Amino acid sequence: MSTNSLALLRFLRPACTLRMKEVIPIIEFSGSIWHPCLVPLCAFYAGPRGEKLMVHPFYRLGKLYGNGEAHRWPIIYRISIGIAKALTYLHLGLEKPIIHGNLKSKNILLDRHYQPYLSDFGLHLLLNPTAGQQMLEASEAEGYKAPELIKMKDASEESDVFSFGIILLELLTGKEPIDENPTPDQDYHLPNVIRAAILDDQITELYHPDIILSQSKDQRAVTKDRVLRLFQLSMACCSPSPSLRPDAKQILSKLEELGK
Repeated sequence: MSTNSLALLRFLRPACTLRMKEVIPIIEFSGSIWHPCLVPLCAFYAGPRGEKLMVHPFYRLGKLYGNGEAHRWPIIYRISIGIAKALTYLHLGLEKPIIHGNLKSKNILLDRHYQPYLSDFGLHLLLNPTAGQQMLEASEAEGYKAPELIKMKDASEESDVFSFGIILLELLTGKEPIDENPTPDQDYHLPNVIRAAILDDQITELYHPDIILSQSKDQRAVTKDRVLRLFQLSMACCSPSPSLRPDAKQILSKLEELGK
């Protein structure tokens, strides 16, 4: 839950953004968007030297990235379905779809109830080509970039879905998308690690130990089935082929089935 006394500020350097006349319509459109799982734009300031400041609500628990409590099943499910709802709204709920373009666990904020809020959606639209490519390179280095993406301007619904799949795998395993110190026989990218574990029938070894913590014996059986199904959905999202990935609406439908 956000508080009125604190705000989250994002400063955009003049050298990174488009000209003001191109920025204003994007900001006006962004300011009109509201969804319970999106971080709203509360205010926007443009300075005399081209500097720009975006003002958002502050969320108690901060970023999903690095949150050690976010690996128990009820929280994994809450976060997953919240992101899916936000993504479905961006892709399908508006007159013109909005591509997030930089979906990662650092851009998901949590309130004190672990309700997720997706931030920075469409931020790449404000950036000039050079800054956009730098954002894409950072996404690749962190392990979220879809394999087909060459230029940030070509970000798509399918590339957003790939990034979402990576986030789901992070939640399920507690591992980062890129392993900077893999063993000689191990891949460095998390989806490839998961694929190898599935082929070796060792997928349960990658479950985060907190997933079924504090659950009864009956709950554990149900949860293990749901976790496996979420792994399968995550891997579908991470398909190397964009055409084989489910869309946001299909992902949300699968997640809602998991909750029944």
